Amino acid sequence: MSVRMKLLCVTLALLLTANFCDGITVKQSPVLSVCREGDASVTLRCYHDVSSYYYMFWYRQRDNNMEMLTYSHGQGLWEIQPPFEKDVHYTMSRPELTRSTLEIKNLEVGDEAVYYCASSTAPSNQPAFFGNGTKLTVLDPNIKVTEPTVKVLAPSAKECEDRNKKKKKTLVCVATRYYPDHVTVFWQVNNVNRTEGAGTDNRALWDEDGLYSITSRLRVPAKEWHKPENRFTCNVSFYNGTDNIKVNDTISGDLQGQSGEEITTDYYVKSTQTAKLAYSIFIAKSTFYGLVVMVMIWKFQVSSLQI
Repeated sequence: MSVRMKLLCVTLALLLTANFCDGITVKQSPVLSVCREGDASVTLRCYHDVSSYYYMFWYRQRDNNMEMLTYSHGQGLWEIQPPFEKDVHYTMSRPELTRSTLEIKNLEVGDEAVYYCASSTAPSNQPAFFGNGTKLTVLDPNIKVTEPTVKVLAPSAKECEDRNKKKKKTLVCVATRYYPDHVTVFWQVNNVNRTEGAGTDNRALWDEDGLYSITSRLRVPAKEWHKPENRFTCNVSFYNGTDNIKVNDTISGDLQGQSGEEITTDYYVKSTQTAKLAYSIFIAKSTFYGLVVMVMIWKFQVSSLQI
């Protein structure tokens, strides 16, 4: 079997086993890296904790396409894979069996991707294990670094039950028009972190201006939403390449919901009781006024007879 075919087998083994096997720990750093086009270089680092895993690999994932960049079969040994061997853009090092680096030189916007390190005991037919990846952003000089605008949208008036017949309400958080694509979204209810019922899009949407948008949702019990004292906050942490910037928006619970929304049971009961009381008072007053009128008519009739 040729080296190229073996590497293809390794790629298949990596993809099939990375999420299903228990084995060594592969760690990468940094998790995020933001560079500018034209920067001299950036270095990504990888470490694993079992020295018998002689093979180490670096992959680039871009637009759902995974490509092998380099591989090493021992300390101080490495090769750049086609078609990347035609330039000196990538350099791999293997100073120790358990450590490796990938250096990317003369950075271009096209280098923006997620880079993965992996390790295996053999070039084929053996499980290989991935690190968590390094997300590399190369800033486009034509796009200004922009923090997101965050807005929390109230639940739909028509939403009332989930599959389990439990009344739920879904709040939606939209973070729009930011660059670069480095955001983390989390929810709080009354300043307490809430993960149950929370979910954020896996990928941000990219618009024609080169800016990004992402959506997150929080499902809560309807009775929790129908309390005006409850406060629901969407927090967005945005990394601008230097610092993490916090942007958030808060919305309060709504007793009756939005326009046309159903009212809660407690509100309905209280409203019904109030209506009954008002109606009883109305009947009592009407009866009293009727009696007064009848007395006045009787007195008028008696006076007429006496005359």
